[in-house]
Amino acid sequence: MAASMRWHEEGRTKDGILRHPADALAWKSFDSCHPDFASDPRSIRLGLASDGFNPFRTMSSTYSTWPVVLIPYNLPPWLCMKQSSLILSMVIPGEKGPGNDIDVFLQPLIHELKKLWEGVDAFDAFTKQNFNMRGALIWTINDFPAYANLSGWSTKGRNACPCCLNSTDSRWLKNGGKFCYMGYRRWLEQNHPFRFQKDDFDGSIELRTAPNSPSGSDILRQLEGINHNYNFDDVDEYIIDSHNYDEEGMRAEEQLWKKKSIFFDLPYWKDNLLRHNLDVMHIEKNVSDNLIGTMLNISGRTKDNLKARLDLKDMGIRHDLHPEVMPNNKVHIPPAYYTMSAQEKVTFLTVLKNLKVPDGYASNISRRVNLKERTLSNLKSHDGHILMQDILPIALRAAMPRQVVAVISGLSSFFKSLCSKALKVEELDQLQSRIALTLCHMEKIFPPSFFTIMIHLNIHLVAEAKLGGPVHYRWMYPIERYLVRLKSYVRNRAQPEGSIAEGYIAEECLTFCSRYLEGVESVFNRPQRNFDNMENIDNYMFLSGGRVLGKIESVVLDSMSIAQAHRYVLLHCDKIASYRGEFLAAQRRANPNIRANPSIEHKWLVENFPEWLLAQVPQMAERNCSDEILAIARGPNNIAKRCNGFIINGFRFHTKNREKFRKTQNSGVMVEADGKTYYGQLTDIFEIDYYGSFKDDPFIFSSQAKQVFYVQDPKNEEWSHIIMIKPRDLYDMGARLQEEDDDETYTQCIPLNIPTADELNNCTSWARSTIDGGLIHDIGGLTNS
Repeated sequence: MAASMRWHEEGRTKDGILRHPADALAWKSFDSCHPDFASDPRSIRLGLASDGFNPFRTMSSTYSTWPVVLIPYNLPPWLCMKQSSLILSMVIPGEKGPGNDIDVFLQPLIHELKKLWEGVDAFDAFTKQNFNMRGALIWTINDFPAYANLSGWSTKGRNACPCCLNSTDSRWLKNGGKFCYMGYRRWLEQNHPFRFQKDDFDGSIELRTAPNSPSGSDILRQLEGINHNYNFDDVDEYIIDSHNYDEEGMRAEEQLWKKKSIFFDLPYWKDNLLRHNLDVMHIEKNVSDNLIGTMLNISGRTKDNLKARLDLKDMGIRHDLHPEVMPNNKVHIPPAYYTMSAQEKVTFLTVLKNLKVPDGYASNISRRVNLKERTLSNLKSHDGHILMQDILPIALRAAMPRQVVAVISGLSSFFKSLCSKALKVEELDQLQSRIALTLCHMEKIFPPSFFTIMIHLNIHLVAEAKLGGPVHYRWMYPIERYLVRLKSYVRNRAQPEGSIAEGYIAEECLTFCSRYLEGVESVFNRPQRNFDNMENIDNYMFLSGGRVLGKIESVVLDSMSIAQAHRYVLLHCDKIASYRGEFLAAQRRANPNIRANPSIEHKWLVENFPEWLLAQVPQMAERNCSDEILAIARGPNNIAKRCNGFIINGFRFHTKNREKFRKTQNSGVMVEADGKTYYGQLTDIFEIDYYGSFKDDPFIFSSQAKQVFYVQDPKNEEWSHIIMIKPRDLYDMGARLQEEDDDETYTQCIPLNIPTADELNNCTSWARSTIDGGLIHDIGGLTNS
């Protein structure tokens, strides 16, 4: 572990690609500001995460406990965010959350962080020397409500965006009774035509530029004179000195900053470029909920209702969507472009109902579907993650107009790219332009009430990725999973915080001791679920060793199967490449009148090479060829071993027959060969014996297999869409170039045959004439308005 604390400096690949926070601008800027701190690679960079959770199994309870967790970022990716690396620094007791008074509880931690900044004596187990260990807090990770508690900025109301501050573009919706956040044209080029389209947006021409995020010094200047009175009566008070008022007697930050965050007591905090992270996990979940609730028109979750249409009328835009008062005192709401008919809802939900994904990829989303009520409910955060990035663009193809599907596909592609484990700065610049344009297109389609603050925050995610690196180090998924572990410590329901503390200390003791135990399974050497046993790799050709699942049986292969398997081995084995070249040369001499090309040469290899190579066996024996090449030339035994499950490359494969009655899909296979990509489904898994202790799998080598899963196309049942996946614990640290894998990250979630979002410019009406609108009874005088 001591050696791993140096990894960020000594083991990291420094090629300009963002794979770790150490590759990003915030880390490098901090090193530039504090070179004495950065000179020692053992200096620790810490992240702080906190969130409230209910420690009891009874979810109806409102009890809220707030653990404060520290994350050491010096470690490599495969250790950094693991639960064994997280440090539970304190537990803030319930039963109510601390709110803005959380600074009171953080005072002991801040005191220790100050001491750590100055340095404490420590022993380096790697070099066997004492040294002065220093540490710094580089940022916090939390959901949006906790963002306000830790930063001091009010994340509610007119200026809810902590990045735009008082430049937040917001509008009060009189009928909806809330703020909406739009104005995404500010992030477009100055001459972009969208800036001058009034009727398609909010009724105004946009000439402003994008706001700049404030620095730590800027925030300190704004906080001058603001003093927060801490109390525990659910009343937050703050005092503003009179000399900070402007000429009009108003202070811009009066209703914005609630307090000066205690983190500014750290001498280096103002130098951090990224002090508080926007949580991509919750943002993505809220975007998914907004889309699904609005498109399915789910009661209580839709952003399109009578009040939203009345707000359109007040703004004087999209006249074809304004509500109409009927003679019978009912209100007719014209169907919008994103409105689904009853049959379209069934089509969309049927795709989700029939969805099967690989083992460990996602939960069983089909259980969340109610076809009778035509709703999708009780989705977890990770369900929204999978739907948003992979499934929604496909499932909506037959249920939405092409233009709407194009916009949602662009949003899906954005999240897919943003959540990549390796980011390129130049591609992030393009991604920023893409999300700005996508949000502008959404602004033209959806009503203002759709644009909550969580939609607005998407415009800032790319900038934070440049500063902080990949989102996997800065989102709440590992923290939420850790909270589940802490909940399991609660044995005494009368003292939940004490139970958590005792359980954590006990597990830390076991974790510490397990580092010195050999030959014993511990949290550090426990194999992953899809661990492939590579100890038997020497017994196999082509790195095809793996772990068999299920029962193994012996079978006799027919002559055609043997020929197909043997032919595949001969065509792809590098060890006999010289013999293939010799065979082709002989064929050219024997056929001088035939102009050989790759197609003809491949035909020669398929039809004649196995027999030719077998005839060379006596000559090979005279030349003392290896037993391996001789075994390949003679061909395999017709008695093989068969199984219906296999784990290799971090993927779990099942045969089509094995998964027939399962809710998961593990038979999808992708193979890249001869510059082409082939997709199929796994029907059988064989182990072929070549008489010489060497074995392999026929038809394709197991080492070549990558996993995919198929989603049936809702328009054409004879076609399926391919979704590619990667092993959960795969980290591309730049040891070898994988340009094709990088491209997959950006394209695998985009369905075929959809228009580009630019086609939206040709739409003259955002009302759907092909379906009926809704009728609402007169409710409290709203129709009179």
